[in-house]
Amino acid sequence: MTDENQTGPENEGREEPIIRDKRRIDPETGRVRQPADSGADEAPESGEPGAGESGFIEAEGPDVETSLTDADLSFLSGQSSAEELAAERLADLQRTTAEYANYRRRTEANREVERERAVGDVVKVLLPVLDDLDRAEKHGDLVEGGPLTAIAQKLRSGVERVGLKPFAAAGEPFDPQMHEAIFQQPSDEVTEPQIADVVESGYYLGSTLLRAAKVVVAVPHG
Repeated sequence: MTDENQTGPENEGREEPIIRDKRRIDPETGRVRQPADSGADEAPESGEPGAGESGFIEAEGPDVETSLTDADLSFLSGQSSAEELAAERLADLQRTTAEYANYRRRTEANREVERERAVGDVVKVLLPVLDDLDRAEKHGDLVEGGPLTAIAQKLRSGVERVGLKPFAAAGEPFDPQMHEAIFQQPSDEVTEPQIADVVESGYYLGSTLLRAAKVVVAVPHG
């Protein structure tokens, strides 16, 4: 018997496999396919778009370009409405304005700190001269109308204009944050530590403690 006459259960009812292309976008034209009234499930014949050799559908490769309608692009990109877009732009503007305001405040604060630091470096050179003037005044060398008195007044007024302020006086309570005790003197006249004498005045430059005051402290006896 020849092969043409050979039949068997294994060959009965066997048909070629059919691949149905249900893609919405035509890979050949890039157009959106419209559903047909009939024959939607029929495989495209050889020579029609989407059919390869032997009537099989060629799979779409990664380099195949497709075109989408405006509605499809809007849906895929999640395009916001005009109101939502305006709200986002307003929020961005408010955030940028707040960041700029914070930047200006930080810049101004840093500028003030740098100014006080620069002035402080200059004024520290003059502190020993101010100490000598204080000692001269205690010993009665700065008499009214004297030449040294006029110089002392000019120097003190000049440093005060740049923000230098002296502090510490006898009789004030002792504060270890501001005063440096160089000697303690027991006394029956005080119930808490207080300044008995000022050896060197302390100075503030603006809000910065430039130098602590050196003082003699009177402490309760016993």
